[in-house]
Amino acid sequence: MDYYQIEELWSAEHLLIRDSVRAFIKKDILPDIDSYAQDHQEVPQLMKKLGTIGALGPFLPETYGGGGLDQLAYGLIMQELEYGDSAIRSAASVQSSLVMFPIFQYGSEEQKRKYLPLLAKGEYIGSFGLTEPNHGSDPAAMDTRLLVDGDGYRLSGSKMWITNAPSCDIAVVWARDEAHKIRGIIVERGMEGFSTPETLHKWSLRASKTGELVFDQVYISKEQILPAVQSMKGPLSCLNSARYGIAWGAIGAAVDCYQTALKYAQERKQFGKAIASFQLQQKKLAEMVTEITKAQLLAWRLAMLKNENKATPAQISMAKRNNVHMALQVAREARQVLGAMGIVGDYSIMRHMMNLESVITYEGTHDIHLLITGQDITGFNAFN
Repeated sequence: MDYYQIEELWSAEHLLIRDSVRAFIKKDILPDIDSYAQDHQEVPQLMKKLGTIGALGPFLPETYGGGGLDQLAYGLIMQELEYGDSAIRSAASVQSSLVMFPIFQYGSEEQKRKYLPLLAKGEYIGSFGLTEPNHGSDPAAMDTRLLVDGDGYRLSGSKMWITNAPSCDIAVVWARDEAHKIRGIIVERGMEGFSTPETLHKWSLRASKTGELVFDQVYISKEQILPAVQSMKGPLSCLNSARYGIAWGAIGAAVDCYQTALKYAQERKQFGKAIASFQLQQKKLAEMVTEITKAQLLAWRLAMLKNENKATPAQISMAKRNNVHMALQVAREARQVLGAMGIVGDYSIMRHMMNLESVITYEGTHDIHLLITGQDITGFNAFN
């Protein structure tokens, strides 16, 4: 869906990347994704499949297993993955922006060479520990502590609502040290005192495993600490990268809902003719394509700014907030076009809608992103 011919702004390489990920989604994800979502099961070997198509860390240098691609390519990959399901995009987004990015940006050379190639191939699954039971929108108030113990440290606390937690091989975790500085820690599965209980009975992101990261006096060596960051800049920079990917991913979900509604409206007949011929259905469809086009233009411009290292956190927040809200509204309108058929698994709309209810909350809630924009344009902090 390219109503404003935005694809003319892309290179042949960008189109090739988009088409290859789309082919993967149509072949390997769409035939079975409803069954996985209905059964609350992850897609088997998903991370290795994503690694094979270059969807993990695509914007990182090839030296460390990345693709050496630009931010537009990353956005297009996220868009096509979420066309399939938000859980697929979440898996790649967490691995790329929340695990690989901080290791690349703040890790030692040894850490980069040890972890990044394995993460890029999907041989290691990563998770990101920031949100806590008592601290979501206010992560700076975190309770997780990193205290000195001999030549190393002890990590205590817990994180929740963590994508990939039950199956992760490593977790990039953020904790406050004795000097009250925020430190990044690479925690490996198998460390004594580290557990990852799964969160069950979700109505959203059902094709993705979610859980907790629990640390009961886990011993952490100095080699597991990210050396180049000691502030909230660390986790917030990761979130900026993830939010950017979400701004693109939500477009993919919206496009699938729109295309499903359009096809259904053209084929479904009532009162002797296709329902697409009625004014109210055309209104719904025209508004969907308008809002999707606006989101595409917003995401494209943001990609250009990121390529030039000019994108601000507030600009990223605006795009994440707008595009996810847009996608959720498109899903709701598309569901109405299908009537009762919109709620069954034969169609993807209700699955996207339930997923987007999580996407509009995670990586910063809808309201928090509004206040980020408000602070940026007024100069006043409404959080305190």
